[in-house]
Amino acid sequence: MANIPRLRAVLTGNAWVHPLAVELEIHSLTAELESLKNPQGLGLSSHLDGLREENAKLKYRLNVLKRSLQEERSQCSKTMMNINQRLQEIFGEAIREACPDLENPPLAVTPNQQAKFGDYQCNSAMAMAQMMKSKGLKVNPREIAENIQKNIPDNELIEKTEIAGPGFINVHLKRSFVSKLLTNLLLNGVQPPPLESKKKVVVDFSSPNIAKEMHVGHLRSTIIGDSMCRLFEFLGYDVLRLNHVGDWGTQFGMLIAHLQDKFPNYLTVSPPIGDLQAFYKESKKRFDEEEDFKKRAYQCVVKLQSKDPAFIKGWNLICDVSRNEFQKVYNCLDIQIIERGESFYQEKMTAVVKEFEAKGLVEMDEGRKIVFAPGQQIPLTVVKSDGGYTYDTSDLAALRHRLFDEKADIIIYVTDSGQGTHFQVVFAAAQMIGWYDPNVTRVEHAGFGVVLGEDKKKFKTRSGDTVRLMDLLDEGLKRSMEKLKEKDRDKVLSTEDLTKAQRSVAFGCIKYADLSHNRINDYVFSFDKMLDDRGNTAAYLLYAFTRIRSIARLANIDEAALRKAAETTEVLLEHDKEWKLGKCLLRFPEILQKILDDLLLHTLCDYLYELATTFTEFYDSCYCIEKDRKTGEVVKVNMWRMLLCDATAAIMAKGFDILGINPVSRM
Repeated sequence: MANIPRLRAVLTGNAWVHPLAVELEIHSLTAELESLKNPQGLGLSSHLDGLREENAKLKYRLNVLKRSLQEERSQCSKTMMNINQRLQEIFGEAIREACPDLENPPLAVTPNQQAKFGDYQCNSAMAMAQMMKSKGLKVNPREIAENIQKNIPDNELIEKTEIAGPGFINVHLKRSFVSKLLTNLLLNGVQPPPLESKKKVVVDFSSPNIAKEMHVGHLRSTIIGDSMCRLFEFLGYDVLRLNHVGDWGTQFGMLIAHLQDKFPNYLTVSPPIGDLQAFYKESKKRFDEEEDFKKRAYQCVVKLQSKDPAFIKGWNLICDVSRNEFQKVYNCLDIQIIERGESFYQEKMTAVVKEFEAKGLVEMDEGRKIVFAPGQQIPLTVVKSDGGYTYDTSDLAALRHRLFDEKADIIIYVTDSGQGTHFQVVFAAAQMIGWYDPNVTRVEHAGFGVVLGEDKKKFKTRSGDTVRLMDLLDEGLKRSMEKLKEKDRDKVLSTEDLTKAQRSVAFGCIKYADLSHNRINDYVFSFDKMLDDRGNTAAYLLYAFTRIRSIARLANIDEAALRKAAETTEVLLEHDKEWKLGKCLLRFPEILQKILDDLLLHTLCDYLYELATTFTEFYDSCYCIEKDRKTGEVVKVNMWRMLLCDATAAIMAKGFDILGINPVSRM
């Protein structure tokens, strides 16, 4: 009766359980219940009576569970199935049945790259043979594959399996079932899979410094962080987007001192600080060259930290000027973010230091208070020799607040890879003091490489200055309009549509150029490459998307007609290119799951490019609309192929949305 506790957990648990997992438990339990009808070797009648009573109770609960399973399946049919995950569950059960004595057997199911060998492939047999060999058991992997094949449970997904080579199990999907999944997609839209529980996610991204302009170095954090948030939001998580701006520290002393000198009436008249970058440079120059000004700057810091109203107002004025400049960038890139800067955590840092001291984790080092975390060679400095706090203290306080006050289940820091070591030490210290268990709470640094110019050096202006982000975005708008005019789009689009297309291409290309590269690596910024409408670029995908959308307009089919067709028309997948496109569309959930696991968004870009090229193959080989050669009038419409066009556009639109790209209907 090994399965009884497992089923009881399923029956009484509150968390969502995949229907297939429940079905497998039912299947296994039913077999055990059948065995109880003819028990062998049970010597004690009292024990047998107990088992019979347990049997009767479980039969009743089993019927209840079967009814609820039907309701669960009905609800799940509205969401997109992760075919790869489902196959892993099916093969996982087969492997356990085939080799019950093998502990933690490897499970490897991947899409097949060559269609002639099937749609998916299970490659577990070879790795299992190696595991057995290490235990002194010599078994042919092909025999293992055959045993796995025999134990595949009944399911609605697999048409047939074949064993190839040393032990590959090739899987052929049922075309009728894939057709049903596509119909569900068309009727219900692109829906995320059901969540086991609604987790709280905090994403720390963008994070510029007050009184300094956003530059190209902030571009990657802003774009990558926003896209991660969009992914988590689509999947149903509760997402908090945080902008951990640098809005505190000694630099504000020199800024306020310079403000007092340049605009002495700033308390009553709002100072016209037009160029904050120039204002910062002026104050820094004075701080470096004028000793009296330097002393006064330090005094201003003390006044600010003591919350003197006049100095707080000066600080707020400077912060507001910066926020207005930051917002211009966020408006262009369609970024939603909540500011919670270093100043927010100032009063929380004292408690953090006391907590580390109370647990005996603080050491003194030449007047500094430091913390060594296990396995880390570099300590955290939580209090400087002058009694001030550091970035280390601030980041510990921020992490603690996110864990205990925000009650986050997942915390992602999106900064350049150069800060990787710092966050590694902060996370280790937080685990050491017992703030979180990494097996329960996911705390991760999503690092990224630097932006390079076409000379493969760090991206800078000709004068050697860092590139202002607004200048970069303005240049993108200029270049995209030039590209649209090269294609004579200004002659066929209205002024409004042309402007929409300009913004879509400019900002979409800048985002996609970043996201389509593995974030861990550096990447070369090139307007010419990103605006090229050939290859894996946003320009190519945006044009492809508008062409797909235009097919329905060409056939005079509106959304209502497509919706009605989806309810009554079977999506046929008889042609090889139809089948290839259908399978590609349904890989979307497994692509999102992979990104959820590794936070590498280029996987989605690669998938969208593959989808667009697969669609082109389909459209070139399978006519959707037949026209009269003389009159050009539409004489026939293949509605199931129009539905494949609609499904492709729906998946591409959702992919664009996760990447933060706004496509347009006319381009």
